[in-house]
Amino acid sequence: MKKLSLFVYSGLGIFSICFLFLCCKPIEKSKISKVNQKEQLISDKLKWSERMALSIMKRHPKAWQIDNHEAPKWDYKIGMILTAYEKLYVKTANQKYFDYIKEYADALIDDSGAFQNFNPQDHNIDFINAGKILFGLYDKTKEQRYFTALKTLRRQFDDYPRTPSGGFWHKKIYPNQMWLDGLYMGEPFYARYTAEFEKGDKLNDVAHQFELLHDHAMDKKTGLLFHAWDESKKMPWANKETGTAPHIWLRALGWYGMALVDALDYFPKDHPKRKELVGYLNELAVGVSKYQDASGLWYQVPNLQTGKGNYLEASGSSMLVYAIAKGVHKGYLPANFKKVATKGFDGLIKKLIKVDADGEIHITQVCASAGLGGNPYRDGSYEYYMSEKIKVDNSHGLGAFLLAAIELDK
Repeated sequence: MKKLSLFVYSGLGIFSICFLFLCCKPIEKSKISKVNQKEQLISDKLKWSERMALSIMKRHPKAWQIDNHEAPKWDYKIGMILTAYEKLYVKTANQKYFDYIKEYADALIDDSGAFQNFNPQDHNIDFINAGKILFGLYDKTKEQRYFTALKTLRRQFDDYPRTPSGGFWHKKIYPNQMWLDGLYMGEPFYARYTAEFEKGDKLNDVAHQFELLHDHAMDKKTGLLFHAWDESKKMPWANKETGTAPHIWLRALGWYGMALVDALDYFPKDHPKRKELVGYLNELAVGVSKYQDASGLWYQVPNLQTGKGNYLEASGSSMLVYAIAKGVHKGYLPANFKKVATKGFDGLIKKLIKVDADGEIHITQVCASAGLGGNPYRDGSYEYYMSEKIKVDNSHGLGAFLLAAIELDK
């Protein structure tokens, strides 16, 4: 009888434990899920700049993962994003923003200061852009490898191929071509390096790059600049008389505007070329203001708003907001242009920013990429600019939006 009682008692005990385990397990999972959801919540009380920065970090814990890269790559778009994180770190003193930048650099630069997968003879001006983060890293850490890497990038300009007029080729594979994009990739870095380590010795050369594209790519009809200029006039896409690309592209205007306001940071007030560059920025601000949509945004091809398939594009709009806002803040542009920038940012929030239930934010309607020539061949036609993929959370849009939000303190 005792054995039977013990058996029954034991059986009930095992049954009870199993019952409790089965009942409790989903409850615990539910609790964990709620805790994780709470941890991942991005507060709408934060400014748009931090909401976007935290959203990017949530999706991509390592900066090199942005755009879903499978391995670390020294990338101009990630470089733009991280220049924004640097500004955010200065503004908030939040260490995680600095760490996000440093982890990226350390994944691609070894202890000796050498870049991963870098051939100096490739002469690709895009490669320079991410180097902007090295100034801040070196200033803060004093680690020699960052300064070594800075010097490596600076030496690129010493033997970089140039057009007959002295303009940097966009890339070695694009001979005698200058693209507006390239001004942002190279000139702010070049200007800062020469200002900080060479007593400004090369600032005239920096200004010359802007002069060439201003003088040769300007469309007098619209007051805007064509995407690129081929000094040889041999490219199939180039106008046989002027060498200009067939169309004006919004993001190219954005690159140009950002290049101007960022390079101007390093031109002393008494530098003879400073006034000229400020004049170019004013021309750009006046020109793009004429083509700003009622929404505050700009179209992919800004001067052909009613063209078939044309759309309000996020990255170029964000870039112009940043350039104009910074131009006003620095005193390069009249104060009334602040309204243009603010209207543009409001348009981004209303039209192109989407917010998830957990607070994560996304930027929509970003042109994935656009260029000229190459393989497959890009002819620079209106139809070509409409054919490029439109993406959500493409890095061009993420970086430009961050810069715009930080500059406007939004």
